[in-house]
Amino acid sequence: MEEIKFKKTKWINLSHPEEGEMRKIAKKYRFHELDLEDCLQHTERPKIDEYGHYLFIILQFPVYNKRHHRFDTEQLNIFIGQNYLITIHQGKLKALDQIVQACKKSVKNRREFFGENQSSGYLLYQIINVLFNSIFPITDKIQRSIKRVETEIFESKRPKDELFNIMVLKKNVITLRKILLPQRSVVATLEHKQKRFLADDLVIYFDDTVDQIESLWNILETQKEIVESLEDTNESLLSHNINSTMRTLTVFSAIMLPLTFITGLFGMNVKLPFVQALENGDHFWLILLIMAGVIIAMIGTFKWKRWL
Repeated sequence: MEEIKFKKTKWINLSHPEEGEMRKIAKKYRFHELDLEDCLQHTERPKIDEYGHYLFIILQFPVYNKRHHRFDTEQLNIFIGQNYLITIHQGKLKALDQIVQACKKSVKNRREFFGENQSSGYLLYQIINVLFNSIFPITDKIQRSIKRVETEIFESKRPKDELFNIMVLKKNVITLRKILLPQRSVVATLEHKQKRFLADDLVIYFDDTVDQIESLWNILETQKEIVESLEDTNESLLSHNINSTMRTLTVFSAIMLPLTFITGLFGMNVKLPFVQALENGDHFWLILLIMAGVIIAMIGTFKWKRWL
């Protein structure tokens, strides 16, 4: 547990919370038992609850999982009251850790994050603002991955099957959209509703955060459409390659069919009327000549029909 003070305002940052620590804090600040349960277990829905002397806020942010090439969800629990702010999480939010280290480093940094009025509301804005800003590099990374897939599909001489990469991109975009969607209303509520814990002059700051979320949503909406288009294009290329392969095999089979008939005909152990007139040594060359003529005729026909 880390505790940072700046004049009258206190910030308690608790990572990897244990039940004993949580119950001690809840008893000291008189938090509701249901809020304590939400902190100890992962809640699927961001929300904001208002009580007589504090606000309880649940927000969620993406954390990249390198092992599985996907984004996991990290929950941030926030208690904000008069002159105090408590953040509870599992220690995966690097941007939040950077804020903590910066505030511990110097008074100048604490003044920047706590604001001139040293209010817990301004500190809340700074934390939320930094965390949502940290999502923009994630969308930039997805955009670079989309560009690589586009290059492989449209500019490569021998395009590969990009289905796996497209599915990874699609899953990540869907995960980010699922994280952002419910939080738009939560931050909008902070912007307009809560007056006892957030000063009126903070409205414009939270409005800026709402604009950030809208910008992220628009970026993800565009990326979603691009990924879906790449998926359709990749499927079209795969179908085209399969059709090309099937056409080649069909032409090969069509050429081999009459040759098989000829060899079977001359391989029969019966007397053929026009073959018996030839000497035994000429049978082989006669069959090769007939087969060569059939091959040339069929290839010429296929080219004339533009099947080759």
